[in-house]
Amino acid sequence: MTVSSGSAGWYLRRLSRMGPQEVAGRVGDAVRRRRWRTARPDCPSVTGTRFTAVLPAGTITAIPPDAAKRLIAEADRLMYGHAEYFGVVRDDLTDPDWWLDPKTGRRAPWGYAFDVPYRNEDAVGDIKQIWEPSRHQYLTVLAAAYAVTGDERYAERVAEHLRSWWAANPPLRGVHWISGIELGIRLLSWVWIRRLLDGWPGAAALFEDNPVAQNQIWHHQRWLAAFPSRGSSANNHVIAEAAGQFAAACAFDWFPSSARWRAGALRSLERHLRGNTFLSGLNRELATEYHGLVLELGLAALAEADAVGVPVPATVRLVLLRMTDALAAVVDGRLRPPRQGDADDGHGLVVDGAGTDRWASLLATGDAIFGRLAWWPTVTGTDVRTPLLAALIKPTELAATRPAGRPAHFADAGLTILRGPGETGEIWCRCDAGPHGFLSIAAHAHADALSVEVRHDGVDVLADPGTYCYHGQREWRQYFRSTLGHNTLQLDGSDQSVSGGPFLWTRHARSRVLAVDTSNEGMARWCAEHDGYQETDGAVHRRRVELSAPKQELRVVDEVRGPRRAVQLAFHLGPAIAADLTGNRAVLTWTRDGEDRSAVLDLPGELSWRAHRGETDPPLGWYSAGFGRKEPTTTLVGTGFADGAVSSGGFTTVLRFRG
Repeated sequence: MTVSSGSAGWYLRRLSRMGPQEVAGRVGDAVRRRRWRTARPDCPSVTGTRFTAVLPAGTITAIPPDAAKRLIAEADRLMYGHAEYFGVVRDDLTDPDWWLDPKTGRRAPWGYAFDVPYRNEDAVGDIKQIWEPSRHQYLTVLAAAYAVTGDERYAERVAEHLRSWWAANPPLRGVHWISGIELGIRLLSWVWIRRLLDGWPGAAALFEDNPVAQNQIWHHQRWLAAFPSRGSSANNHVIAEAAGQFAAACAFDWFPSSARWRAGALRSLERHLRGNTFLSGLNRELATEYHGLVLELGLAALAEADAVGVPVPATVRLVLLRMTDALAAVVDGRLRPPRQGDADDGHGLVVDGAGTDRWASLLATGDAIFGRLAWWPTVTGTDVRTPLLAALIKPTELAATRPAGRPAHFADAGLTILRGPGETGEIWCRCDAGPHGFLSIAAHAHADALSVEVRHDGVDVLADPGTYCYHGQREWRQYFRSTLGHNTLQLDGSDQSVSGGPFLWTRHARSRVLAVDTSNEGMARWCAEHDGYQETDGAVHRRRVELSAPKQELRVVDEVRGPRRAVQLAFHLGPAIAADLTGNRAVLTWTRDGEDRSAVLDLPGELSWRAHRGETDPPLGWYSAGFGRKEPTTTLVGTGFADGAVSSGGFTTVLRFRG
């Protein structure tokens, strides 16, 4: 099923979430798009250009051998044309069709970029499948393999594919000139490709001495300067746009407008890094993968500034420092951060092979640039990206007070981590009582207020099911964003927040934390409530969570204040968990590192419990490990009624881990 986001109703709902300034800006964008349809200026002629933003001598030799080995293995796989994007395996990347969606077999239509109906899967195909290879991050991997090995086959393949893409995608023609985030990330990839190919004899002829490359780079930056994400859309997209334009204006400083573009992009980057980040360091979208994306983009932009000596405001480094400390605080014992909100596997800079841990890599980079704190988790593993970024980013003294101990409660983000030692591994629990999302549309939010996520030794026990898809497949987008699709309580079959489209919420549930105590190593407590159902009849959902390390026990108590309401209480088990449900008790079993583990989940007896797995009409019982991928898992759903549940003590769920 195709998601329709072009109906009159959708446009009215979307317009209702904009302020006057944003409306005026979008009207100006529409006028500019009409003018650009026929008025397409040429790139100014430039000669004598040079690329000077090179890596310092000795950088490549600092890459750890195991990271280099993974990189080369990935590059060789790409040389044979093999790749996987969002669950779709491809073997056609030796000579890619830049407009083909291999999942549906459809090719995006040709024409003026802003006429392409990219949200319509029936007309275009899956736009994410088309866009992703054209971020050219697989080419940064090949370029890195050349830098490590000196094997010119990698460089020649990169040059071949860039020339192919430039020929197939002239400025403002086709699907790759629609979205600013795609242009920004592509520019960042081109900067690193040129840098990593610096020792190759053909590098200058491919870039600075190539009028076609100059034309593409100029038009990408002109586009980004003209159509920045605005107002309610100024989330991670605007960070990618600003980071890509800033990187290109630093490294490809060849054009009369370069200085102006660089200054404008830096202002935007500084403003929106602050705007997209809580003071605690967590990303305001409350979508963990976008925390990683924004941090990667910010570090990459900082590297470009330092590489060519462009001063940046101290706030840029401070925000990136806070983001890094926050990441170190929330990961579990296996360095996995929360699975919260939308996730689409987006990266800012890719130079590593398969098997490289993204979060360990980011923490290693943070250690190299900012220095680790004593409470940081131990980071194991190595990567290619850290020595590359660390070679460019200059050490700087920052006037910042960093946390003396590991933070557990992020008040501004409404995120709390309860953790304690288990007999066979750490018990880790994320409790969510933060804002519904970022900005008025909360584009990447889920209706997950008061949800919990529980892991044992890094294994998802009570899991956040993930995201799976964005465009197309409307019923799946709705399910993975829904209240029933999270470990929380639903009333009368309705979501806590009201959706107006696949990236639009027209009413946001408001949550507030009532109490947090993580000072006791043996017992951690959290209590919060939300008003998502209050508008209909005054109902309020309140949840208490207690983690007792000595008892190896997690207790969850749900109360509903208000009149009699139909209740559905859901607990989604991770894909590794087998469940045997009898009445209101489920025995959970799984294997970790060859050892059998188990737990008992005692569910509220006031509700009738049923196990669901891999159901499609409607969807229920699914887990998405990554964008475009889903697998059946067990979801336990209790149904009944909330009728004076406060006086009876609420609905109590107890999860006990066995030794």
